[in-house]
Amino acid sequence: IMPLPMLLGTIGFMLGTGGSAIVGITLGEGDREKADRYFSLFVWTALLAGIVLAAVGVLIVRPAAALLGAEGEMLDYAVRYGRLLMASLPTFILQNLFQSFFVTAEKPHLGFAFTVAAGGTNMVLDVLLVGMLHGGVEGAAIATFISQAVGGVLPLFYFLSRRSTSSIHLGRTQWNGSVIRSACINGSSTSSTTRIPAACTCAKRSCTARCCWTPASMAPPS
Repeated sequence: IMPLPMLLGTIGFMLGTGGSAIVGITLGEGDREKADRYFSLFVWTALLAGIVLAAVGVLIVRPAAALLGAEGEMLDYAVRYGRLLMASLPTFILQNLFQSFFVTAEKPHLGFAFTVAAGGTNMVLDVLLVGMLHGGVEGAAIATFISQAVGGVLPLFYFLSRRSTSSIHLGRTQWNGSVIRSACINGSSTSSTTRIPAACTCAKRSCTARCCWTPASMAPPS
């Protein structure tokens, strides 16, 4: 089921790479207030898109898993795991988005630190929730959820703080469709490096399940 959240999460890469270019140009022009408005626009748009996609994702997890070839107990595992991953999609999208904006904010080391912290959190919680507490697939999904919150939610507080030394900050904004469209166009090529492999993986698994897999092939030898 992993290709599905990866595919939906590419909106973070798209708005991050495309938006950071626009914010960087605005900063170069010396208009910090406008740069903050654009930055806030991209962040709140990504968060809203994540919430909408999470709601849709929770509803389509079962048919998507079935399309990818999951059946029986495997389908049950995929749905239980996938629904929790879909619920965490807003944090995953924000995590992808902030990695680009940390560079624009002249804080690439913080982006690296949050990435390491998120990965470390995931590893520790996998051991705790799955290995020690026997949480199963739900425990693994919760560990992923919390690690994505480390990489996607904690940076929100950093950029909201006026005490931070970042060159950009979160605040109020207003909708600007042309700016969002430009960011999507600019960032689409970068996000395609994740979107296309995820889509190809979905197609490959679906074709493999339909054309090459049979229950008899999985039965133990007699």
